[in-house]
Amino acid sequence: MYIGKAAQLSGTTVKSIRHYEEIGLLPEPKREGKYRIYSQQSVEVLTFIKCAQQLGFKLKELRLMLNNYHGDEFPWDMAQKAIAEKKAELVSQIGALQQLHNGLEEFENNLNDARDECQFERIARYGEKNPGNTLN
Repeated sequence: MYIGKAAQLSGTTVKSIRHYEEIGLLPEPKREGKYRIYSQQSVEVLTFIKCAQQLGFKLKELRLMLNNYHGDEFPWDMAQKAIAEKKAELVSQIGALQQLHNGLEEFENNLNDARDECQFERIARYGEKNPGNTLN
């Protein structure tokens, strides 16, 4: 199949496919004259790349994963390892974000407590300056 059909079936664009080939993510396809001919396996790899990107993989990470892929057997073991590493990275990021959230909650509570204390001081100072006035 031609590049347009491969793009359509994989949900990518012709421009993306050319870029993936250029950076070594996708092996050079066979050619018929000046036309690139893609296989069903190429479409599956393109679909994999698109899904992986949507799940947070960067092209650099995918390049490492597909480093030795030359159109033969897909490196499933490398993909599994990369997925496990990405999941561990996310767990770590979630923990760090939870700590940050907890810190912000504590900071907000302390800020509210400080604001309440400051209001009482301001009311007391206002009453001292204006003994006949009451705040209602």
